[in-house]
Amino acid sequence: MKRQSKPFAIDLLSGVAKNRRLIGRLAKNDFRTRFAGSYLGIIWAFVQPVVTVLVYWLVFGFGFKSPSDSDVPFVLYLTCGIVPWFYAQEILISGTAVLLEYSYLVKKVVFEIAVLPFVKALSAFFVHAFFILVAIVIGILYGHYPSVYLIQLVYYFAAMFILVIGICYGTCAVVVFFRDLSQIIAIALQIGIWSVPIMFSLKTFESSSFAWIFRINPMYYIVTGYRDAIYGRAWFWERGWYTAYFWAWAVLMFILGTHVFRKLRVHFADVL
Repeated sequence: MKRQSKPFAIDLLSGVAKNRRLIGRLAKNDFRTRFAGSYLGIIWAFVQPVVTVLVYWLVFGFGFKSPSDSDVPFVLYLTCGIVPWFYAQEILISGTAVLLEYSYLVKKVVFEIAVLPFVKALSAFFVHAFFILVAIVIGILYGHYPSVYLIQLVYYFAAMFILVIGICYGTCAVVVFFRDLSQIIAIALQIGIWSVPIMFSLKTFESSSFAWIFRINPMYYIVTGYRDAIYGRAWFWERGWYTAYFWAWAVLMFILGTHVFRKLRVHFADVL
């Protein structure tokens, strides 16, 4: 009788658990070597996002005077929204190219290449954790102290992680055969940041006929969730149908992404 193979998702999680120490070592090394040779080293990993936030704050907070949510200062509204976007963007850009970057490991038969996207996800988490702390400190400075809602950050981070890592598995597999995909993703992310209310409030477009365009983006759920968690507004289960909508997208992207990866992985070593 033919033995049934386990679903790829189960094998994937098993491989991640088994190689967790290796993933940790590779992630630390990836983070350190990203800016190797520069005088400031890993400080550049924090400087670029800080400068980006400052520029957006000056342009939209003082120039265009974009509104935020009721009593929340714009700098806090902006920071809480852009922090998860930075993380998702970093994973999609670096994760898409991970098989090309670690091609020497892909060619090793004994190495479990399915864990490589997790290496990039963990490497990006170091900066992400720092900016979560920055957002919390900004909130405290403006009188929005951490509350019980803050524990939702764990949930919203996990939700974002599953959505983005699923997409990353698909893109990192396809880019091996279609290298232009990296450039397409970079351009899509440049446009995509404007499809989420990060630098502006959705209230500005409430009366327009295209406000729904912002809400159908799954990252809208994550951005809103981070704001709810950091300055305490609502629990995720209060969002009802939108929570279900997001998880439908997240599960679909994870299934499709890992399916594409599983189908194409046998050809990676030959192409690379």
